[in-house]
Amino acid sequence: MAMKRNGKSPASSDSEEKVMFFRDVSLGPHETRLRFRLIHFWEAQNPVKKTLIGLEMLLIDEQGTVIQGFIPPGRIKKYLPDMKRGSVYELMNFYGSKNKPMYRVADHIATVSFAWNSELSVLHDIPIPFDEDRFRMHSYEDFEANCDLKGDLYDVLGHMKLVDGQSLTERPTIDETKLATTRHIMIHVQSHEGPVMKLYLWDQAATDFCKKFKSYENTPTVLLVTAVNTKRLGGTLALSSMSPTRVFMDYDVQPTIDYIAWLSSNPEIAKQVSAEVVTKRETMTISDIFSYMTLESAKNAFFECTATIDDVVHGSAWYYIACTGCHSKATKGSNSLICTNPRCVKDTTAGVAQYRAKISVYDSSEQGFFVLLGDAGFQLTGRHASELVSSYFEANKDKGPDHEVPVPDALISIIGQTHKFCVKVTDHNFSGNTRAITVTKILPLETPSPTEDSLGDAIAATSMEAVQTGRDVCEPSKSCGDSADEESKRTFDSGEPEKVKWARCEK
Repeated sequence: MAMKRNGKSPASSDSEEKVMFFRDVSLGPHETRLRFRLIHFWEAQNPVKKTLIGLEMLLIDEQGTVIQGFIPPGRIKKYLPDMKRGSVYELMNFYGSKNKPMYRVADHIATVSFAWNSELSVLHDIPIPFDEDRFRMHSYEDFEANCDLKGDLYDVLGHMKLVDGQSLTERPTIDETKLATTRHIMIHVQSHEGPVMKLYLWDQAATDFCKKFKSYENTPTVLLVTAVNTKRLGGTLALSSMSPTRVFMDYDVQPTIDYIAWLSSNPEIAKQVSAEVVTKRETMTISDIFSYMTLESAKNAFFECTATIDDVVHGSAWYYIACTGCHSKATKGSNSLICTNPRCVKDTTAGVAQYRAKISVYDSSEQGFFVLLGDAGFQLTGRHASELVSSYFEANKDKGPDHEVPVPDALISIIGQTHKFCVKVTDHNFSGNTRAITVTKILPLETPSPTEDSLGDAIAATSMEAVQTGRDVCEPSKSCGDSADEESKRTFDSGEPEKVKWARCEK
């Protein structure tokens, strides 16, 4: 029996060859046939609960119309064994659900959702041609207009500028043994004659990029990345990969082939690089920082990270005695303290206590350890380390000079607080000696934390994994300096940190 033409089936039961085109799909149940090519499919995860929401798909019919598809988690096992990217299928019975307004990858108002009575079959003898793919390329102006709106995920096509700070004319070395753990690649892309844009590839997209890049005998120059989310980082437009993101290069698809031809006729365009964009810094989660530290191309860098303080580590020194001039560690000499910094002009020096507190922190991605140095400790507690140490010995006059000062209440009081940290990763992090990350400055919480941002994205976009990004990183604190960072390195690289002995400090 034929159903009413109200967005339901336009096909009669005795006409098995008749199918519905995507342009006619409306909201509600449909007892009819669809024929399509499966362009891509991916798992949609809840980024907070780490649970599977369902299987998302990108489908194209014989008229070239693209629509999203969705399989609920309870039905994935039934259909997944027969699903292969690029294959053509016929689907009988489905439900037209409303396409979500956030993080969409297709223009159609509806999503083809597999229902309880859906039947999927592979078409081996295809009666009509199907396009291989369909891209939604947009200009820099379009990305600018949609920045931070969490709306449609468009595709970007352009020529690559840099990979993790290296010129692509000097082919980067990507360690194949690290491909499985690569979580973050940053590339600079320029589309036609527009400004240079930052492109961040995460997780599977980063791994796919590494594999493709390594597979080319000659350095690839053109990149097409699909389904990118637009954000503004420190005033610079940035594009971030998402769960449905795919990566193409040079001769992979027709748009990249056409772009290579355009570049060959405009060689002066490929030489343009914006130094300002190259030097911009970024926001990272704790997990992303750890992943960055494993990259072959990782260099000393500052990042911005929002995290919650879980504990102050006991059993290791929370301060050290520093030279009053350069804040390097001061050690006991025969009659006085001696600065360990060979560049310091003083042979002997008075000492002053400086923060070197190790704290346990976490965000929505990972747990880790930060080391508070110098002014960072004062910014959190409102009290100088020298003040806290002197107060302790004034109240405990019976304690000898070698007594270790316990963690003060001023540090204990910061447990549970959420802050935006300016952190520094250096050579001692890359060598694998320690994963403790140095904090150089505490920044104001002007924007929601990554945990809050992830939660909002999970609620608003229930079938897409949101990627957290933020604004540019601050400059390092000038007051604590590299010397304090070196002191942290010397102390925390060892498995048994030395006990801090009391030495009289200047107020």
